[in-house]
Amino acid sequence: MPVFRLMSLLAATWLSVASAGAQPVVTIGTVLSVPSASTFIAIEKGYFRDAGVAVRSENIDTLSRAMALLATNQMQLAQGGINAGYFNAVGQGLPVILALESGSTPVFHNFLVRPDLKDTIRTAADLKGRNVAVSGPGSLSVYELGVILENVGLRLADVNVKNLSFPQMIPSLANKSLDVALMVSPFLDSAVEQGVGVPWIDPEVGQVKALPMTSLAYMASADWIRQNRDIAKKVMVALVRGGRDYCQAYHHGPNRGEVLDLMVRNGIAPDRAFLDRMKWQARSVDGAVNPASIADIHRLYKKEGLIERDPPADRMIEASLAAEAAKELGPFELINKASPLRGCR
Repeated sequence: MPVFRLMSLLAATWLSVASAGAQPVVTIGTVLSVPSASTFIAIEKGYFRDAGVAVRSENIDTLSRAMALLATNQMQLAQGGINAGYFNAVGQGLPVILALESGSTPVFHNFLVRPDLKDTIRTAADLKGRNVAVSGPGSLSVYELGVILENVGLRLADVNVKNLSFPQMIPSLANKSLDVALMVSPFLDSAVEQGVGVPWIDPEVGQVKALPMTSLAYMASADWIRQNRDIAKKVMVALVRGGRDYCQAYHHGPNRGEVLDLMVRNGIAPDRAFLDRMKWQARSVDGAVNPASIADIHRLYKKEGLIERDPPADRMIEASLAAEAAKELGPFELINKASPLRGCR
């Protein structure tokens, strides 16, 4: 971990602990991405401190890696992408639950096709037998790929699925070992700027039917929520406040520069100018999860054999905390009302 990142986290944690007295520390695992800025906003703006809650932030690679920590209440919340691992964990009876949305339509994910294949691969049906990259087994990318294939009567088994990290996709497109890659910003923007990929299919345009698509969320320890309901509500209020600040910056409001600086400071991306010109993922201003989206993601994973055991429907989403936070904070007022951007409203 870079020294500046460690010092920032230690300072934020010390301030929260100092103000919270004897209250237990709430640990939040975070997969670094542009939408994760909301967590750091809540920390640095003192929203947890205002609520009298101590927090500690820890970087995690994927949400799947945090499941065991959440299930044993060693970590209380984890922010990252929806994946098959979550449904499997709930299906196995582990006490984890989806508590707050932190990323949804428009997510600005896009399938990129190699420039030399743009006149050959025209529809999803042309993917049969092709090398297609997704970000990992059971990731949301798998759902998005599964949906576009399903719409033309194909399955995941009909393509050569390659599990690669987003940074690995760029050289793989360049050396032609990949035909198509499903990418997200800022890697998507970088691939296009480098000329190794051409934007092709946006999964949210005429493909995914259950919109808004919930792509990122805060998973929580169900035991922690049950045993610490009041603290859990305060944490959700702080996170929704951070999410609303993120949305103001998303719409190029007056805090845009402040949030850009925060992203760079917390290691989300080193290039401030690049962050400023790339597309940010939207979110619900109230942290509300779309149950229809979660149900459809689960359906596709089950169809493709990624779900080992069906989770009970009533144990997949804890909707009441987001509703209570939204009620306490009141209606969201967009500052830059001239913004043409969808989402985050």
